[in-house]
Amino acid sequence: MMSPERPDIPAPQEDGAAASPRGLDLVRLRAYLDAERPGLVAGPLTGRLIEGGRSNLTYAVTDGTAHWVVRRPPLGHVLATAHDMAREHRVISALRDTPVPVPGTVLLCEDSEVLGAPFYVMEFVEGVPYRTSQELAALGEERTREAVLGLVDTLVDLHAVDPAAVGLDDFGRPEGFLERQLRRWGKQLDASRNRELPGIDELHTALGKALPVSGPATVVHGDFRLDNALIGPDDRIRAVLDWEMSTLGDPLTDLGLLVMYSTPLQLPGSPIGTTASAPGHPSPAELVARYAERSGRDTSAVSWYTAFAWFKLAVILEGIHYRWTLGQTVGAGFDRIGELVPVFIEHGLTTLQEG
Repeated sequence: MMSPERPDIPAPQEDGAAASPRGLDLVRLRAYLDAERPGLVAGPLTGRLIEGGRSNLTYAVTDGTAHWVVRRPPLGHVLATAHDMAREHRVISALRDTPVPVPGTVLLCEDSEVLGAPFYVMEFVEGVPYRTSQELAALGEERTREAVLGLVDTLVDLHAVDPAAVGLDDFGRPEGFLERQLRRWGKQLDASRNRELPGIDELHTALGKALPVSGPATVVHGDFRLDNALIGPDDRIRAVLDWEMSTLGDPLTDLGLLVMYSTPLQLPGSPIGTTASAPGHPSPAELVARYAERSGRDTSAVSWYTAFAWFKLAVILEGIHYRWTLGQTVGAGFDRIGELVPVFIEHGLTTLQEG
């Protein structure tokens, strides 16, 4: 929250000013941090956009000595509830003292007058987010296998957290979670619908007709994959990032998404990479088996959750494509996002029909 004693924040800089990346006014950020955390910043700030994110914008910021990360919603078109900075800040703060590795949080600002949107600042964590098979292959087969299996173990740790014990017992409404998820992503699709997408309504309907029965609810990440984790030089998970979709719900939605991202995709020239083709990468079946063994959960309906993951990602990518058509998305490769949506729809239909 803003301090009533804080000095006036300087007027916004022009977009494209040399000192500030688009969407992050470093002069105004410095003034806000000086008011809210006196002594935190030791000098003028510099910053850069961290490429690779497909939704919220992430910036690395430094005063020349210390390093932080700033997260804010995308510029322009924002779908309801999809970019809630307060929720993301809350869940990371709550998980800090659990076995789940997360960055430390510095502050949350819900005043849009400072940077044009709510944002939060967190500690910088050293590590590598492996986004493609080529990047992961550099580790070699054995290290690749251990890193990916470590991701599964981290997911088990997350789903073992007692929400009430960390103050997250009111973080979501587990009852009817899957039905609400289907409705929510259907609405998200409608909010970004500006072209024909053959098969996507068929997939949405088929998922609704085959809803599984959810087990006990847990904290779910909502976008759990290897490139949302930072891997240290010891191949261990140093931090799980991008909690914007987290809530209380069915833990197998996280597993289904991980399985989806562990399915090799032939997408030459695509801005969306997967690591599934890297030598040593465990198969989807291995990941499911390890999760089942370590969590004790029934994973027999994992194909439904995987098909749902294909649908959800199709909707997310269509939203990014929509923002790109409006000139409201920052980052390289967004001009090709729209080509991927039919691929995800097809995989979702095939997974649901064939299991």
